[in-house]
Amino acid sequence: MSRVTIDVGKRHIREINQEMQAAAAAGHAIDVVNTLSRHNLGVGLPPGCDISFEGSVGYYCGGLNTGAKVTVEGNAGWAVGEGMSDGHITVGGYAGMSCGAAMMGGTIHVKGDAGPRCGVSLKGGNIVVEGKIGYQSGFMSHAGKIIAMGGAGESCADALWEGEVWVAGDIASFGVDVKVIEPTAEEVAEVDAILKPLGIEDSSLDWRKMMSGQRLWYFEARDANAWLMI
Repeated sequence: MSRVTIDVGKRHIREINQEMQAAAAAGHAIDVVNTLSRHNLGVGLPPGCDISFEGSVGYYCGGLNTGAKVTVEGNAGWAVGEGMSDGHITVGGYAGMSCGAAMMGGTIHVKGDAGPRCGVSLKGGNIVVEGKIGYQSGFMSHAGKIIAMGGAGESCADALWEGEVWVAGDIASFGVDVKVIEPTAEEVAEVDAILKPLGIEDSSLDWRKMMSGQRLWYFEARDANAWLMI
């Protein structure tokens, strides 16, 4: 697969993304340079696309990904991988607020920390954060897994549906209606199988698995205070 280089600079984002789509359709791998932390880069990339962003990117990079392999060498702004349905995104540094918001499939791997509301409204796929996830991560997660190796901020796993939040390290506080359980060996093996292809193998991690306590699944007027806490 030949590689092409796309220079971002101060050009119009629509023009840049059109060049990315054309290069991907032609079967080229793509190196994106001079990113200047611009927003909306690489949105809606197709299956099979292999794209690397030199430096840092702004908001919504890799959003609506349908199967591309996306590498961000530096940091990423808000909502990297937002709404993605398939593919793989790697962030070499910090990922901002709402990493993987409403994603439906695929994997996001953050090598640094992730900001608040990581995996908000997650609907499938896996988000792996080697560092810490910020406050209210996992909020209203419907499915999929958020896996954080370096702890979590306040209100972790608030108002979950059927998503799971796995944390090794300190957790500042738990969100509303969280059930914290000791995972079984089989469940830990499932997480290990997610981490191993990412080059992460650490048997010393002490996992806590968070699931919904299901109080909020069925509204009762007598328990209205639980809803008011959200």
